[in-house]
Amino acid sequence: MIQLIEWAIISYFLTLNSVYLILVVGSLIYIRRQMLQNEIVKPSALFKSRIYKTISILVPAYNEAENIIESVESLLRLEYPEYEIIVINDGSSDDTVDRLINHFSLKKTELFYEQTISHQDIKGIYKSPDIPNFVLIDKENGGKSDALNAGINVSDYDLICSIDADSILEQDVLKKLIQTFVRHKHTIAAGGIVRVINGCKIVNREIEEIHVPNGFLGRLQSVEYLRAFLFGRVGWDYLKSLLIISGAFGIFDRKAILEVGGYLTNSVGEDIELIIRLHSHFLREKKQYNIRFLPEPICWTEVPTDYRSLKNQRNRWHRGLTDSIWRHKYMLFNPTYGRIGLLVLPFFLIFELIGPIIIIFSYLYLGVLFFIPGYTDLSFIILFFAVSIVYGMIVSLISVLAEEIAYKTYSSTKDILVLTAYSFIENMGYRQLHCVWQVSGIIDFIKGNRSWGKMKREGFEANSGG
Repeated sequence: MIQLIEWAIISYFLTLNSVYLILVVGSLIYIRRQMLQNEIVKPSALFKSRIYKTISILVPAYNEAENIIESVESLLRLEYPEYEIIVINDGSSDDTVDRLINHFSLKKTELFYEQTISHQDIKGIYKSPDIPNFVLIDKENGGKSDALNAGINVSDYDLICSIDADSILEQDVLKKLIQTFVRHKHTIAAGGIVRVINGCKIVNREIEEIHVPNGFLGRLQSVEYLRAFLFGRVGWDYLKSLLIISGAFGIFDRKAILEVGGYLTNSVGEDIELIIRLHSHFLREKKQYNIRFLPEPICWTEVPTDYRSLKNQRNRWHRGLTDSIWRHKYMLFNPTYGRIGLLVLPFFLIFELIGPIIIIFSYLYLGVLFFIPGYTDLSFIILFFAVSIVYGMIVSLISVLAEEIAYKTYSSTKDILVLTAYSFIENMGYRQLHCVWQVSGIIDFIKGNRSWGKMKREGFEANSGG
């Protein structure tokens, strides 16, 4: 029995890290192919021939006074022929609305729209004659999903781009991301890479120099984002099995969102839940569709720099994953939903959802062995550390080096060395602690906790390395 448990633990970690390694290698091949394709067809060619779709950028904001002006100013400078910015103030208790009204000279206006999706009452809609493509919605608090639904109702363009208020888009990001909607007419959703803005030098609300964060937690998250966002999601996209488009940055076909009823307002994992629901609907209806992830369009976001905020964020993320898989459990191992039901959702259930429980159990089991009198079989302990920690370090290191090979984002040798070092450090305590936060998220889901938890914001300038 003991040997069976030990081999099950070894097999689990070996399978988990091997899948991640396969995704990294597959991502490198895929990224190279996309780069060659972009060299053949330049994004500018689409706009010269006026082959593009209009975009409504939705920015849900709750107590985002520290960052909101910088975010809107950045969005107003995006390189795209026809888009609008809709900031949805979701009942903020700070001066988010006042700052926007005063800075952009906004005036309350009558704007008629069809309330296709339900949401909390709108108190007022503001516009400026000097900035015709900027709209501010001031509504009662209802949560992020409710705010996005209000923005979808008020919007009038082909595509919906959702972006967090604490994020900055690179100026050509829409040009790059729109290509998949133009080239593949059945595309209903697409996401881009999200990177850590902490530590970057920001001048006039634009990123002038890219650096790793100064703090310990920020650097750990930089490695985590590289592995999870760039190579994890590119890899799933390569397998045509993408399940997550980050809530911090994603573009959706407005008609497709309306077809599935918008965002669910009683879920804290609105991003993954919507993607699973889109898969479910279009597979069930046997409609052609594509859900894509492109690694080149970049969104920069502020990550938590204090322990409590990071813990709350990861707890919420895992509650969202738990909630989404529970809601759509009918898809698990169901051939009606193709590879999503037979492969992807089962993988996320076994390795992402309940994986933290298995990992914590494995470490507790390892700890018990040290207290067994006369225990001398070190083969399991050595093998366990090899497949769980060392193998994990190798995957993280390859992710960091692969990113540098593919994009050369960090020009400083020091930054590359720091990320390399943290790819090892991340596996020695942080990932194990992260599992504890995730398990607490499962427990909170069972208890019925639907809160987002408090997040401390410092603002772009405070996190700037310049």
